[in-house]
Amino acid sequence: MDLARRDRTIGSLCLLVTGVGWALNWPLMKLLLQQWPPLFARGLAGVCASLILATLALARQEPLAVPREAIPRLLFATFTNVFAWMGFGTVAMKYVTVGEGALLAYTMPIWAMLLAWPVLHTRPTVRDISGLALGVAGVTLLLGGDGFAFSADKLLGVVLALSCAILFALGNVLNRKPLPMPPLVVVAWQVGLGCAAMLVLGVLFERPNYAAITPVGLGCFAYMTLVPMGVCYVTWFETLRRLPPSSASTGMLIVPVIGVVSAAIILGEPLGLREWTAMALTLGGVTLALQRS
Repeated sequence: MDLARRDRTIGSLCLLVTGVGWALNWPLMKLLLQQWPPLFARGLAGVCASLILATLALARQEPLAVPREAIPRLLFATFTNVFAWMGFGTVAMKYVTVGEGALLAYTMPIWAMLLAWPVLHTRPTVRDISGLALGVAGVTLLLGGDGFAFSADKLLGVVLALSCAILFALGNVLNRKPLPMPPLVVVAWQVGLGCAAMLVLGVLFERPNYAAITPVGLGCFAYMTLVPMGVCYVTWFETLRRLPPSSASTGMLIVPVIGVVSAAIILGEPLGLREWTAMALTLGGVTLALQRS
């Protein structure tokens, strides 16, 4: 096997591990939220994961120091990439199904395409507009099952899930210049700072019952800490090192698909023709947004 083919094979395997690991986090997080409140649960898991990531970075002899000039950019990226993406997305899971939360969150590339117009002066193409139309059609079909008769809680969940996608997209558009630190160190700092803020807010305002956790919940917490915020970041960086960014990003569309299917198996959430059609439309639109030149 030549070196290029070997790189593609390893990259594809890393992509699969990353996608499955992140996807299974959606239904397991929903299970954990039955026992611990969202900001506290996600914040505590993230703080633990950041310590693991920092230890791994030190083992690889990567310095943890943050250049002074990079601090404002690091803090902004922490807000968009962690506090908004993980925090808003996790709170949303209290009020929407895994399928709704995952698909709304993964509309992020469509919002990034739209935000690039006023921010980067990149005009949408016909392909972009088609992607937007497909994405809107998919989300409309998904959320319209009850004739858009949303309760206040459901509306809050939808707004939070869309907010996490839009803010993450804004971060991707504005944070185009890489921070002058190794990727693993950047993630350790972002996850640590963002999740520490969630943890503080969770302790102060959610008043968690620490003893409410069961063995199942503890297993979900351990998974959330070690796999999606630990192993998967390492495999994701390997994916980016060995595969073109467009291939890696498009491949990550397996996350909402596996997340929705696993939620149907684990949680008994609905998975019928409407859900499959909505998923196909939404992810079709996202694919077009990812393939812009």
